[in-house]
Amino acid sequence: MTISSPREHRPLRGILYKLASVVAFVLMASLVKAAAAMGVPPGELVFFRSLCALPVILLWCLWQGGGLRSLRVVSPRAHILRGIMGTAAMACIFTGLGLVPLPEAVAIGYTTPLLVVVFAALFLGEKVGWVRVSAVLAGLLGVGIILSPRLGADGGLSGPGAFGAGILVLGAALAALTQVYIRHMVRTETTAATVFWFAVSASVMALASAPMGWVLPGPSAAAVLILAGLLGGVAQIFLTSGYRVAEASTVAPFEYASMLVSLVLGYAVFDETPTRQVLIGAAVVILAGVVIILRERRLGLERGKARPRMTPQG
Repeated sequence: MTISSPREHRPLRGILYKLASVVAFVLMASLVKAAAAMGVPPGELVFFRSLCALPVILLWCLWQGGGLRSLRVVSPRAHILRGIMGTAAMACIFTGLGLVPLPEAVAIGYTTPLLVVVFAALFLGEKVGWVRVSAVLAGLLGVGIILSPRLGADGGLSGPGAFGAGILVLGAALAALTQVYIRHMVRTETTAATVFWFAVSASVMALASAPMGWVLPGPSAAAVLILAGLLGGVAQIFLTSGYRVAEASTVAPFEYASMLVSLVLGYAVFDETPTRQVLIGAAVVILAGVVIILRERRLGLERGKARPRMTPQG
């Protein structure tokens, strides 16, 4: 999503908001993984994650001002397309979370910002120089390192863990497409409308998967599902608030703190220890991502200097 310049510049507060969103998102992913282990299918996971986030998002949208007018839609078709892509991405990610260790899933998710660069060049005509192209290629090499233990002896993917890794890559690609499409949407749609109506559309689309084998969650599973949805809504609020008070180039690198959080939770909750390949690959992807962020910041400063300034007449 393209974020406009913050109304107020409070970098420390923006970083704290970003870190809070990172922790909330990883906790949400952990709860989704736990619910999947209880036998809850991906479609049902998406439904509860989206539905239970709605009250939090709605209250936040109203608190920001503008009332229900802030949820007004200019292009219903755009929201439907965004809903399809975003829901598919979430379904893929939730499926993968149930099949691979949490740190590995988080590391594969770092593919998304790399693919955003590629898709923005393909579909939005954004110019991409050799620095970002090199960073994307290096990042994709890192993803290959992460996936290498999942490769079978014949060079093909095999087993549930390999399928989970593959479906996570697909989810990351769909998430990147969604973010690029949101860059197009924000020309006419408000942030409040984009966030709120996605939660609505994802709930409706996920509900359509009920005939495919939903389960009646017990008290523990229901509590986990509801908490995951609430955390998802809270994480979205923290994320948006961070970009509201600080520059994107300031807060974006702290996204990679999610690797540390996932390592701790993966080991403490799921008894998961990441492989050497996952750690090396994640380091390569993170480095590539930071290079892209720094390059975006430099290009933004250059565009700001090139923009003509109004001077007093007289």
